[in-house]
Amino acid sequence: MLVLIEHIILGIIQGLTEFLPISSTGHLVLFRQLFGLQEAGLLFDTMLHFGTLIAVIIVFWPEIRQLLRNPFGKLARLLVVGTIPTAIIGLTFEDFFEEISQTGVTIGYEFLLTGLIIWAVESMPKGKRSFEQINYTDALIIGTLQGAAILPAISRSGLTIAGALMRGIERGEAARFSFLLSLPAILGGVVLQTKKLVEGPVESIALIPMLIGTMFAAIAGYFAIRWMLKIISTGSMKGFAVYVWLLGIIILGMQFFGYWRM
Repeated sequence: MLVLIEHIILGIIQGLTEFLPISSTGHLVLFRQLFGLQEAGLLFDTMLHFGTLIAVIIVFWPEIRQLLRNPFGKLARLLVVGTIPTAIIGLTFEDFFEEISQTGVTIGYEFLLTGLIIWAVESMPKGKRSFEQINYTDALIIGTLQGAAILPAISRSGLTIAGALMRGIERGEAARFSFLLSLPAILGGVVLQTKKLVEGPVESIALIPMLIGTMFAAIAGYFAIRWMLKIISTGSMKGFAVYVWLLGIIILGMQFFGYWRM
């Protein structure tokens, strides 16, 4: 029963924080520290990302259907251009950032930086460029920022949405492009993790808890995307900035007083 509860908790954390601008990896590291949760394991981590991939597909099925019908259209080309810098950064620095994620030694500062970025872009004038006006330079810049979010507590969605807003893209369209750009990034991560699974030792599997955790990741991810689209279109992300600042301060305090297990 305890294993099932842990899988559900990890699934919900992954689903919610993958798409809200508060960092999924940073939260998983933090929750392991606070509650002594075990590492998800490569197989379950792959399945959690597969769950969030399902969420993106469901929410953006019209756009994905358009991609399937016109795989060489402008949207497809934009996603390719945006994915190239993400892939280069991810593959080049994968081992280094995996080591950082294991210890979580820098995540306090990264949460503070995420909050600063979110607050800064929310203080900028609102952009007016439509989705159709997004160009290859936009995609390249936003994709580079997505690659920079390989740091464990730098939010991928926060950084890519911020990049789109800085480029003058309308708020709702900025979020839409950010989530669509996450599709090849998440899919690529699942493929790479699957390759490691095939090449590595066989893991012991708690099949039912793993599937249920994956389902909760998909459900939480679906609602997180819907909520984020509404917030970015009609509200403000400054509340998220305050939230991650508080997390950063708490983590730095835990590290200073020796409560952070390395």
